[in-house]
Amino acid sequence: MKARSDRPWSFLDEYRGKNFAGEWPTLPELFALSALRYPDSPCFTVYEPDRKCLSYRQAKDKVDAVARQLRSLGVGRGDKVAVTGKNSPEWAVAYLASLTAGAVVVPIDYQLPTADLARLVKAGDSLVLFADEEKEAELAAACPGLKAVYSLAAGRPNYLYDLDAPGAPAFESPAEGDLAAILFTSGTTGVPKGVMLTHRNFVADCFLAQANLPIYHEDTFYALLPIHHSYTMLAVFIETISVGAQLVFGKRMVIKQVLKDLKEAEVTMFLGVPMLFNKLLAGIMKGVREKGPAVYGLIRFLLALSGFVKRTTGVNPGKKLFHSLLDKASLASIRICISGGGPLAPSVFRTYNQLGIDFVQGYGLTETSPILTLNPTDAFIVTSVGKLIPQVEMRVLEPNADGVGEIAVKGPMVMSGYYKNPEETAKVFTSDGWFKTGDLGYKDAGDYVYLTGRAKNMIVTEGGKNVYPEEIENRFQLFDEVEQVLVCGYVEDEATRSEGIEAQIFPNAERFKAGGAAAQAAVDWRAAEARLRAVVEEVNQQLLPYQRITKVTVLREKLEETTTKKIKRFQAKSAS
Repeated sequence: MKARSDRPWSFLDEYRGKNFAGEWPTLPELFALSALRYPDSPCFTVYEPDRKCLSYRQAKDKVDAVARQLRSLGVGRGDKVAVTGKNSPEWAVAYLASLTAGAVVVPIDYQLPTADLARLVKAGDSLVLFADEEKEAELAAACPGLKAVYSLAAGRPNYLYDLDAPGAPAFESPAEGDLAAILFTSGTTGVPKGVMLTHRNFVADCFLAQANLPIYHEDTFYALLPIHHSYTMLAVFIETISVGAQLVFGKRMVIKQVLKDLKEAEVTMFLGVPMLFNKLLAGIMKGVREKGPAVYGLIRFLLALSGFVKRTTGVNPGKKLFHSLLDKASLASIRICISGGGPLAPSVFRTYNQLGIDFVQGYGLTETSPILTLNPTDAFIVTSVGKLIPQVEMRVLEPNADGVGEIAVKGPMVMSGYYKNPEETAKVFTSDGWFKTGDLGYKDAGDYVYLTGRAKNMIVTEGGKNVYPEEIENRFQLFDEVEQVLVCGYVEDEATRSEGIEAQIFPNAERFKAGGAAAQAAVDWRAAEARLRAVVEEVNQQLLPYQRITKVTVLREKLEETTTKKIKRFQAKSAS
């Protein structure tokens, strides 16, 4: 792979003034540049189960054809087009075609109930809808005012790839500062709001992030998490097209299928959430343990040695030392793993690096396009969520004695506001224009950021100590008996209204089935409760006295999650 410039976006200078006019290209201009530079390279690929691939030239032709169809309907600059469906090349083509026509994309979570989907289609003022076959007819009926509903599924009427209108009006090219997308997000605590992100937001964030994350034209990215989410949209989809790399679409978050895709596609850039990386690592280490205590002890020694060599010399020996382990786990081709969407235990971060995989943890929000920080692969700190990327300014609001306070940021990736919601927009910006993230933390002298929790989730103990639930939840990540854990406060003393700390835990049912692993086997809830209480005791030993869990609730049903597998915190039912 070619050596990188200190400014990975410096190649844009050659095209500025000829292929685009602004400081940054728009998203359609960015895609057109990659199609110009790498016309015959693989662009969008899927295994169904056989490999189907569009080159950049072929993808560009399909994008332009669909854009002409939209223009023939009168869709142009500033109009809204909704896209909802599973990850697929068709989803990507619909997204880029909408932008090429000059429109604004409204990507919506396809897993939502039809009524909620319809509500967001209307809330985004969408004129046209692209949808998967499962919801296409229902949404057409639920949204009668649309100009058209097009299908993302082959063999259906109005299938995306069958669209074109050669006599359509010319495209209404958007400007760099124009709105590119409205991303509706509820996060884990609130009512959905439409985050307005411009072309500048996305493209600036894409390239500035590359200062901390080296990517290349030769890379193959894997889109497994829902692509409508800002995390996958930017860190996988937009990053891919920015360098003319290949994007492979994962259809299901099933470990067996994921590992098959990783191996067949020879994926080099693998983005996931902590839960996924925890399961993969648990599988690797389980295989090592099964080889006996001597082999397990040797592997642990070699892991520690590999980590020491990498830290002190910058050389990464893990890929050679552990090639057979990585190959068996379908991770041998992986160059970089990126974890986002939630906190990752430092021990997991450390072990992947020891295995020879550069592991990157980052931090950001939908409102910041989303990337604010990334841990550089050659200078990472396992306890940090990463170093601020260029052009991000950060300050800590009302810091306490330890320097911890609410993180506020400025930069070209920060949203312009919430769609048609000036009241909510005003709440998240300071009077002098800093975006308030709602996250608590601090940064060090080297611009590395450390998170301690969410301001609204903070628990205050009787002694006046602040406890951040996420810090405690992280301690459970390597216990495979635990599928979900949510730490929250509960009223321990009505008179003083002091809070105790509760852990609500849903067990990994497979570990506690009384009749073995058979699907119909019943869960032994007494055994589950006993073991989970023992796990809590182990965790408590690692915590400061005021952080320790004083109440354990073993759940019989899973807590509801967002599509990035974060627990929706508003469900927490604290007892008094």
